[in-house]
Amino acid sequence: MSNHGKENTKNTADEHQLAQYYQRVRHQSVTLINSLSVEDCQLQAMADVSPSKWHLAHTTWFFETFLLIVHSSHYTVFNPNFKTLFNSYYNGIGEQFKRACRGSLSRPSLDDVITYREYVDRAVIGLLSAPCSESIKQVIELGLNHEQQHQELMLMDIQYNFSVNPLFPAYCDTNNNRIENPVTQASPLSFVAFSKHTAHIGATEQTFSYDNERPTHQVLIQPFKFANRLTTNGEYLAFIQDGGYQNPEHWLSDGWAQINNARQTAPLYWHKVNNEWFEFTLAGLQPLALNEPLSHVTFYEANAFAHYSQARLPTEFEWESVANSNAAQTITQLTDNCWQWTNSAYLPYPGFKPIAGVAGEYNGKFMANQMVLRGGCKLTPQNHLRLTYRNFYYPHQAWMRSGIRLAKD
Repeated sequence: MSNHGKENTKNTADEHQLAQYYQRVRHQSVTLINSLSVEDCQLQAMADVSPSKWHLAHTTWFFETFLLIVHSSHYTVFNPNFKTLFNSYYNGIGEQFKRACRGSLSRPSLDDVITYREYVDRAVIGLLSAPCSESIKQVIELGLNHEQQHQELMLMDIQYNFSVNPLFPAYCDTNNNRIENPVTQASPLSFVAFSKHTAHIGATEQTFSYDNERPTHQVLIQPFKFANRLTTNGEYLAFIQDGGYQNPEHWLSDGWAQINNARQTAPLYWHKVNNEWFEFTLAGLQPLALNEPLSHVTFYEANAFAHYSQARLPTEFEWESVANSNAAQTITQLTDNCWQWTNSAYLPYPGFKPIAGVAGEYNGKFMANQMVLRGGCKLTPQNHLRLTYRNFYYPHQAWMRSGIRLAKD
């Protein structure tokens, strides 16, 4: 057999493996709505969240727009109107339907969206039935990681959408046992010391990463201490009971304005009923688990609690250097519970270059006025986690699963 024949055999195997990966990820998105009604999939309780139906359509639009229309000469667009309806923020593609109004899109129906997914999936699998270029494989890999992001967002959005209902409905997920598994006992809080060092930060080209994780570069890190675990509900409750929400000394100016304008006295999903604290979770309204890591707090709340604790939030560079160190084995809850607020603004790394083409709008244009979160959470697909991952949100947001990791100088 010639070398050319061997290369074709390898390519065919690569395409087959990628097709299986594609089908697994795409199937998982649909399983997330197995326990939801059509009405549930239509909910949008605030502008920051989206209906489950929209997530299912948008992730499909991504493959249609960036893969099939560009790389498949025989592909026919499913519905030309979807170009606007399910475009999230890609100005290079064209107009977008208003984000805050996604819940008003009763049409197309959920059945129509599922049909759309099946139509695009057949076309993608057909494309992968023959040897493909590296550019096609890269778009598919980006699209699958994009879809896994939306799988996490779907669960976060479902929780918020259900939270405004006074019936406090539970989301019954039989596919992910990690969603609600309360910690029964928290280890004593301690701080692990790290000396001054130069850290290599960022992702290499060897495995998938987003453009905002690159390029690798060196950062000088001064001596610091890093908490061995996340802050618990019980520790944050002590902050509340000690007047934390009434003491401006702990708060940044914008945070103080936010909690006073909203008359906020506790985290987003906490409720006091008959003088007892409860928390709304994906399992419904539950008694507050004091040993469970605190979640769903804003950057302002995280920063205020850190000040109250005579500590601070770590920088994203400290976080990554710890996660890659030999001491990481003594530190728990790095990636398996809550995204952790850092004290780092979401900015480009030195030498940052966005993905070429319209897909370059994916991360770079959001590098202003947001803060970096590191780690991962219970809702993050396991094969989507990596220590270089840079999540980012505005400091006032809390519906995502965000927690607190303390640090000290």
